[in-house]
Amino acid sequence: MSELRSVIEELRTEALPELPDSLIEEDFAELQRAVELLEVERLRRLAEIDKRRLFERDGYLSVASWLASRFKVGWGAAREYVRVARSLEEMPVTREALEAGDISLSGVKVLVATREVDPEAFARSEETLVEAARIHSMNDLGRVVAYWRQAVEREHATEGEEKLRADRRLHASVSLLGMVRVDGNLDPETGETLLTTLGAVLDAEARSGGEDTRTPAQRRADALGEVCRQWLDGAGRPTVAGERPHVAVTVGAEALGASPSELDHVGPVSPETARRVACDASVMRVIMAGRSEPLDVGRRTPVVPPAMRRAVIVRDRHCRFPGCDRPHTWCDAHHVVHWADGGDTAVPNLLLLCRRHHRMVHDRGGGFRLDLRDGRPVFSRADGAVLEDRAPP
Repeated sequence: MSELRSVIEELRTEALPELPDSLIEEDFAELQRAVELLEVERLRRLAEIDKRRLFERDGYLSVASWLASRFKVGWGAAREYVRVARSLEEMPVTREALEAGDISLSGVKVLVATREVDPEAFARSEETLVEAARIHSMNDLGRVVAYWRQAVEREHATEGEEKLRADRRLHASVSLLGMVRVDGNLDPETGETLLTTLGAVLDAEARSGGEDTRTPAQRRADALGEVCRQWLDGAGRPTVAGERPHVAVTVGAEALGASPSELDHVGPVSPETARRVACDASVMRVIMAGRSEPLDVGRRTPVVPPAMRRAVIVRDRHCRFPGCDRPHTWCDAHHVVHWADGGDTAVPNLLLLCRRHHRMVHDRGGGFRLDLRDGRPVFSRADGAVLEDRAPP
């Protein structure tokens, strides 16, 4: 790297007005080629950072957020770099052509977008499409790609809609490990509704700076959970057995300290999960005589009253974890000192955390600690290093 910097410094000292026209053009051509080669190496290293998840060391949720925040890269550009870096790992013919200088980085980006239409079909056609990128202009390559997409769509023509609808089904069951398994088939209309809804959640997260390196399946699972939570939070929901539907966790008086708790449908969950859910929930007191006889049932009351939550929203506006700007609609009101440990439900002891960072803070093995110092939240790693506040004002 020191030699590279030395060459750049040498180039900067050249008096360009004194160079002949032919040499200027030759220099530009060489520099263009050098920039493409450097870009290849940068993308390779970005993919390696992504694989090793080095960005997590300072609490970044994704390599794109690390790239955007640390190097002042725009979010759109950061996501594009990551997208290309990951895709090239699965595009050997394209990568080889780029390294050889046969195609440009602009052509690679077109091929990356093309591959996303159908990775398997692209793999079968990669050599042909790379050759098109080598010999055609960007405009002509766009037309070639458009014809390829049409051919793939015809290849994937399916049976009639009624036959598909007859095969619709959905199963949801609790596994022995406590996970909920969901599988089935949806008819085209219902499937389109689901994909549009999930896409809207994923798009909102991406636009809020939440793009990360979870697998597509993990992102969709989290998006489905967000849709369900927001539906339950909405007004005007039909009652079930005389009350609005809600997620209920049964917690013993001592359970928020150590003992397991239970979700109605899933069963036992960890104390950390119970404490996280209880941070910003409604609580109902049930006094029991043994395990089966309730003596007294109190009124359901919110842990964080709506007016107090609004005050926290006005102050914080978004998730307060360093580097995160997810909006308040994606956040829980977190107790810095949990109310089960004697912490006050008061604005100074509350702050907004998006559900992913809320989970990280409650995870005792997650490696992050939150404290109040002079009334300000301070996040630190397990080694004591304080994370700087990188979130926008």
